[in-house]
Amino acid sequence: MQSPKPFIVGITGGSASGKTLFLNSLLAAFPEDQITLISQDNYYRPLHEVPLDQHGVHNFDLPESIDFKLYAQHIHDLREGTVVRKKEYTFNNPDIVPRELLFYPTPIIVVEGIFVFYFEEIANLLDLKVFIAAKNKIKLNRRIRRDADERGYDINDVLYRWEHHVRPTYQKYIKPYKANADIVIPNNEHFEKGLDMLVCYLRQWQKLSQEEGR
Repeated sequence: MQSPKPFIVGITGGSASGKTLFLNSLLAAFPEDQITLISQDNYYRPLHEVPLDQHGVHNFDLPESIDFKLYAQHIHDLREGTVVRKKEYTFNNPDIVPRELLFYPTPIIVVEGIFVFYFEEIANLLDLKVFIAAKNKIKLNRRIRRDADERGYDINDVLYRWEHHVRPTYQKYIKPYKANADIVIPNNEHFEKGLDMLVCYLRQWQKLSQEEGR
């Protein structure tokens, strides 16, 4: 008997809405052979292909900065049972040697990124759409801490990108698709209830899928 198609969950939200912690908690709720995360972050185009803003600063917060056709193809490949290989994106850090990442076609596939609802080819592959929401001031504080700690950006650079890149992108490419979400999870302080609800839903889907496959 043919194995059932994986269940594909799309998770989006504004930059610094807390998606990473939420995703890590979601992955921890399932055995490794039951769930795979494939993130938009590994599909940024080479730096010379990333658009420049009016001041000559690379704008990574535009859809054009993502190789969405390759991303969509890899999601499709996973759905069809093919292992996907992709070189890690290192945020242009010359001190990091990129690894080869392997993504396996597990029963649950999690597709994550700020544009996964916007790109129609990707949105059409999703069985469930989840939107992580947070207030702007909370997202900005998180962004300042993250970019300073993980990427070495100074405060002026972070604030410039927030005002000229991040906020306009949220208003144009992310917020309008919130209405398309099946589940909206507030994450101003905590997300535990929303996480529990999603985990229960996915476990129930697994149970029904296993029963149908018998």
